[in-house]
Amino acid sequence: MTTKQLVEKLKQILPEKNVSTNENLRQLHGTDESYHKESLPDVVVFPENRNQVSEIMKIANKNHVPVVPFGLGTSLEGHVIPYHNGISIDFSLMNKIIEIKEDDFLVRVEPGVTRTQLNKELKKYGLFFSVDPGADATLGGMAATNASGTTAVKYGVMRDQVRNLEVVLADGTIIETGNQAAKSASGLHLNGLFTGSEGILGCFTELTLKVHGIPEHVLAARASFPSINDATEAVVSILQAGIPVARIELVDEASIHQVNIHSETDYYVGPTLFMEFHGNEAGLNEDVEFMKAIVQEHQCQEIIFEKDNHERQKLWEARHNLAYAFIHGYPGRKSMGTDVCVPISELANAIMYARENLDITGLPGGIVGHVGDGNFHVLLMIDMDNEEELKKANRFNEQLVMYALKRGGTCTGEHGVGIGKLKYQEKEHGESYKVMQQIKKVLDPNNILNKGKLIKIDEEEIIISEKSHSLDNKI
Repeated sequence: MTTKQLVEKLKQILPEKNVSTNENLRQLHGTDESYHKESLPDVVVFPENRNQVSEIMKIANKNHVPVVPFGLGTSLEGHVIPYHNGISIDFSLMNKIIEIKEDDFLVRVEPGVTRTQLNKELKKYGLFFSVDPGADATLGGMAATNASGTTAVKYGVMRDQVRNLEVVLADGTIIETGNQAAKSASGLHLNGLFTGSEGILGCFTELTLKVHGIPEHVLAARASFPSINDATEAVVSILQAGIPVARIELVDEASIHQVNIHSETDYYVGPTLFMEFHGNEAGLNEDVEFMKAIVQEHQCQEIIFEKDNHERQKLWEARHNLAYAFIHGYPGRKSMGTDVCVPISELANAIMYARENLDITGLPGGIVGHVGDGNFHVLLMIDMDNEEELKKANRFNEQLVMYALKRGGTCTGEHGVGIGKLKYQEKEHGESYKVMQQIKKVLDPNNILNKGKLIKIDEEEIIISEKSHSLDNKI
């Protein structure tokens, strides 16, 4: 089927304005926020409801046309880049908050709703949606990648919030994966299967999500330490003590330096923990006093509390904007971010290992992370035209991943697999990887949904993946 024929078929089921082959629009849908090489779709479509998505999939499946679901393109491992071209389905017009069930602490939304949009509406009910990956991503995209973020240590990741998904499968069939009940012992756990599937099993057209009550009191703090080891061991001690911290983030010395430049702050330059506590006033005060005693045992040099709402927001904005702080601080370089996750008992050694290896590379960068759940990132700033730097960056990333896997960890705690972590999947999952491949083949026998991502099915995908992955291709 030619692109012209495909476009004509799509225009039979969608308004003409919702089908585009515009070069600029295709370029927008041919990249994400990662360092991976761009590749353009043949056509971009904007469905307005589930039935239109179903019809799109029927056309694509019948004609073996690749399809990639697209939210806002904030992914970090090439998830939405259509390396096999075909159709990019943009869900931005499906952005309605369908229902807020405040008594059940549930909300029903379309996939194009962003977390900021949802939280603005939930605030009227004294509720909030907890998953905070930093970027103002769409909820459909967040479910597709099992997004996480700063609040995961208390409230859990995206998979913990999903009660039900309405999914359009490869052949256009519409299914639901769960219900609105708080628990169920019925059937296989399809919510868990589809959440984090990165668009390779189906397109989400509606989500039912768990929300939470806005806490009575919120208190944030910055605690600075003489070394990363002191800071990391303080985290482990806080968690082992059972203190219900809502956020606990590590920001190393190099990262604090970039924060101060980019966000115009004057934070103490040293390894620092950004923390936040939620609860009632009496309980929160007890938790904070306990935390203070623990960090002092780990040589804490300074602890500053941010009680003012403006200063608290400024603190978390600085943390969320850290990647941009490095990008702006090193013009001409691109950011490569790792995101391994290890058991808490392995966290201190893993971060020290990462710091030592980062120093060996000589590349500019920093270490940050949602260390409360064992997840941390190393941000590397790379000159993409420098072959030696590319080799160093890839070698560093692979060494860190292998370190995590050997200690019971994972190659990705939250960014997802996409194309960037594809080569580690069989190593991490072993025989289970073959089960994943079989599930993919059953649900998408023509292999049209986000082909070449998350799970490899055939040799053609492997070849294309290697050619398309701009860093791995340089090794």
